[in-house]
Amino acid sequence: MALQCADFYDAELSRHNRHLRAAASVGMRDRVLDVGCGAGQTTREAACIAVEGDVVGVDTSAEMLEIARRRCVDAGLRNVAFELGDAQHHNFPAASFDLCISRFGVMFFADPAAAFANIARAMRPGARLAWMVWQSQERNEWSGAIRQALAPGRAISEDAGKAFSLNDPAIAAELLSTAGFASIDFVEVQEPVFYGPDVDAAFDALTGLYLVKDALARSDEPPDQPQQRLRNLLDAHMTAEGVFFDSRAWIISAVRATD
Repeated sequence: MALQCADFYDAELSRHNRHLRAAASVGMRDRVLDVGCGAGQTTREAACIAVEGDVVGVDTSAEMLEIARRRCVDAGLRNVAFELGDAQHHNFPAASFDLCISRFGVMFFADPAAAFANIARAMRPGARLAWMVWQSQERNEWSGAIRQALAPGRAISEDAGKAFSLNDPAIAAELLSTAGFASIDFVEVQEPVFYGPDVDAAFDALTGLYLVKDALARSDEPPDQPQQRLRNLLDAHMTAEGVFFDSRAWIISAVRATD
């Protein structure tokens, strides 16, 4: 299941990656921290550029990190390390990173203020960050439409809502400023998310994910009813290139203040 999720997320966000790569602008000598690295796609991409530096990926999923390690070995990358942990309180070496990147990995902290402060301590003065986060659920059709298909009228669960916890630039900027970052900026990214080459593939992939499992578990209906609505929704989003849903994200950039 972990491998299926890893492949799904990488394919889902394939059109977002180029925006994050451009914003990160990894240098060949950079020491890079990738927060919430999952199966390591963004970590590997950074490592391919930071050939005279190194990259550390951190994630809370041991299964995803095992996939990440295997894929780095397969790619022949030797300047990458993966660490199991929560970046909120992980013991990073102080002032050691030139760049922190994250592809939708920084929205889930129990205490974001503590997490951002801990990440800031790991970055040298003048170091940069480039994080991609979701805008509000209302601006992300992939979440709102799918949830409504599965459970019409039901409010979003607290856990599911965490994906959008940094949707407000004012809140995110205040957290980052308090943690010790400056020159904070937000750039909108509008790219569709990809769910599969056809309806059957998209349906099979989605029904294995937490978003759908959570909605089905909370439903009072027989499973075949919300599942059929989901199939109908996917069919309505089928294009010549596959099943796509609209999405909106922010790329947050900032610099570690030099005090």
